[in-house]
Amino acid sequence: MFKKVLIANRGEIALRIQRACRELGIKSVVVYSEADRDAKYVRLADEAVCIGPAPSAQSYLSMPAIIATAEVTDAEAIHPGYGFLSENADFAERVERSGFTFIGPTPESIRLMGDKVSAKQAMIRAGVPCVPGSEGALPEDPKEIIRIARSVGYPVIIKAAGGGGGRGMRVVHTEAALVHAVQTTRAEAGAAFGNPEVYMEKFLENPRHVEIQILADTYKNAVWLGERDCSMQRRHQKIIEEAPAPGIPRRAIEKVGDRCAAACKKMGYRGAGTFEFLYENGEFYFIEMNTRVQVEHPVTEMVTGIDIVQQQIKIAAGEKLPFTQRQIEMRGHAIECRINAEDPVKFVPSPGRITMWHAPGGPGVRVDSHAYTNYFVPPNYDSMIGKIIVHGDTREQALARMRIALSETVVEGIQTNIPLHRELMADAKFIEGGTSIHYLEGWMAAHKR
Repeated sequence: MFKKVLIANRGEIALRIQRACRELGIKSVVVYSEADRDAKYVRLADEAVCIGPAPSAQSYLSMPAIIATAEVTDAEAIHPGYGFLSENADFAERVERSGFTFIGPTPESIRLMGDKVSAKQAMIRAGVPCVPGSEGALPEDPKEIIRIARSVGYPVIIKAAGGGGGRGMRVVHTEAALVHAVQTTRAEAGAAFGNPEVYMEKFLENPRHVEIQILADTYKNAVWLGERDCSMQRRHQKIIEEAPAPGIPRRAIEKVGDRCAAACKKMGYRGAGTFEFLYENGEFYFIEMNTRVQVEHPVTEMVTGIDIVQQQIKIAAGEKLPFTQRQIEMRGHAIECRINAEDPVKFVPSPGRITMWHAPGGPGVRVDSHAYTNYFVPPNYDSMIGKIIVHGDTREQALARMRIALSETVVEGIQTNIPLHRELMADAKFIEGGTSIHYLEGWMAAHKR
């Protein structure tokens, strides 16, 4: 096991990784920007090193600064968390080349899954169900693009091969708009991701977003840890997640889960990863794989009792998975609400000083947050300041516990989206379960938001 791990991230995930290290008896080194000098995890770290000013490009995205910090602190491994450099294959390669262990997949796996075209082709080869669409990147010939769209059937969605996070997508409903949409998306993809390749998929009208969490070690063992429903989204950004996904037959989940684990074995994947699917009319369609720990990992931890971050560290240290697929049990139901520093109606970011922070408690309640009273939320980064996660024996109990937890939570000095979460926890359709990825935006339009 490692003696010292460098955490190349910030916010709640930096604190989460730090806690996992402490429980394993590993010393932690945190890097921080000048804007995060007073963060809780900086104060709790065994060592903390300032690596630059507030802008991410000069701090959390600076590979030389992070690797140099690992060198001067004698860290053995680097955990990238999520976002920033977590899915950057060049960073993973530089970490390994510099003599450190990258707590994540190989650079080859990150590259394969980071390009949505190659990822889809790999999944087709592995027998994972995919959305009907182009077999690879779209050709230059407009006539061929039109032919592919006709064979897929409208509406179609054009996606950037190097895209992610809900960016680089365009829905096309008519043939007249197709070629221009492809050209525009290509130009945007080249500017945003440095890769102008785009591909086409059938646009599913009313799907759910369901994902499968996997863990794989370096001894060709791979397991899946159940599923999560992440359909409550605004502008392709998840707001509420839960496990298990309500209303989907277990046999269907088990079938796709087994295929995901088999795909990991086939491509020699290591570490934690998530297969994301659209689910509609009883069918799963692969959309992408995230080669990192995800924001919503706690709901899976709550229903399986497995610490995903610790498993990432143990796998990177060369340990075998301590359980088989048959030993994994799903118990009860978990729900997570992302707490963002933003206007709950207009969604404008609300950075500033938190004058009062009171976290909820009680049975089955977990709060992952780096915030505290008098903490200053910097304007330089993502607006998420924490997550409230609850667990219950049933979904009904989990919903009740979340309502209580949200009612107990006090955040003053800045605005948060807690009022929105309180409304959604009382919404009849959400309580029923099984809402689509378009439901929240429709709900907001109906409530004039």
